[in-house]
Amino acid sequence: MSSVLGADQQALIDLVRRYPRLCVLTGAGVSTDSGIPDYRDEKGEWKRPPPMTHQVYMKSHLGRQRYWARSLVGFRLLAHATPGRAHQALAALEAQGFIEGIITQNVDRLHQKAGSRRVVDLHGRADLVRCMQCNLLVRRHVLHDHLATLNPDWVGMEAEIAPDGDAYLDEVDFSTFRLPECPRCGHGILKPDVVFFGDNVPRGRLERAMSILDDSQALLVVGSSLMVFSGFRFARHAASRGMPMACLNRGHTRADALYSLKCEAPIDESLTALLEGLSDVDGSRLMG
Repeated sequence: MSSVLGADQQALIDLVRRYPRLCVLTGAGVSTDSGIPDYRDEKGEWKRPPPMTHQVYMKSHLGRQRYWARSLVGFRLLAHATPGRAHQALAALEAQGFIEGIITQNVDRLHQKAGSRRVVDLHGRADLVRCMQCNLLVRRHVLHDHLATLNPDWVGMEAEIAPDGDAYLDEVDFSTFRLPECPRCGHGILKPDVVFFGDNVPRGRLERAMSILDDSQALLVVGSSLMVFSGFRFARHAASRGMPMACLNRGHTRADALYSLKCEAPIDESLTALLEGLSDVDGSRLMG
């Protein structure tokens, strides 16, 4: 290997050798090397103002104007992001049979772009927009093109980028920002096809995620503080089954008391080391 492993990184390799079918649960920390900011600091506290909630989005026209104006400025970062070494290592581990599936709290689709095949997008997909009245799905870039046509003065505006394609625009009047109507029903609210804070994960999606966990031998949490219950529930479920759990994340997480191993090292480096370390096992295992 290219560098000396820390004790926790070696322990992670040893754990996966003992339990070679992983369920991997990922959060924002797995995508920071792709240039996408995360939400929380090492204490698990918000780094920035909390994001839009489902209730505000659905009830407030001005809230939706604010959301889409900021998105028109900030989403290009998310749209053009490419997988980092962490995504690539996880895809390679899945291809070699060490990962049963990935449950991701991210909405950036970078796991799929890296080549991971069994992925549950727990919080949905940021590249799609849904009409909340007639259920029409449209590609987000199509909606953004329309937003740019309706609001040409906002195109090219510069701002600090926030998580999930948001942008910080302070002291800006959003009341003149024009929103498009649903192209099919003409009056439904268009919303990103993601689970906003305060909303619930659809039952079928949750069941698919739990199926991956139940088919696995161990749970590996990567880049998530699990402060949101939608992710924490998987650690709690694994603990109830007596399943070994490891975490690769810097700082406090909600499930720290449940882990058998906590590795506070760089995510991309540690997953690359895990891939290289597991490649030293018997070749017949890799062919399985």
